[in-house]
Amino acid sequence: MIGRVFHYAVDAVLVSTVVAGVRRSSGFTPETTVITDPTLRSVAERYLGIGETIFDMIQGTAVNSQYFKRDAKR
Repeated sequence: MIGRVFHYAVDAVLVSTVVAGVRRSSGFTPETTVITDPTLRSVAERYLGIGETIFDMIQGTAVNSQYFKRDAKR
């Protein structure tokens, strides 16, 4: 039971991180202002904020890593 909950939590964080990457690369973001319930809106914003934090950590690791390099602009 605990393993399944942990698996779903990790999946949720991964989805949130992908949404953060889409927002960074394209500018499209979920519109949380259409959520009328303030509690649900807060949960959605925190959920998306977790993805932003994870994305920032991954990006910082990649920038400072010898295994990644920036592609030349075409």
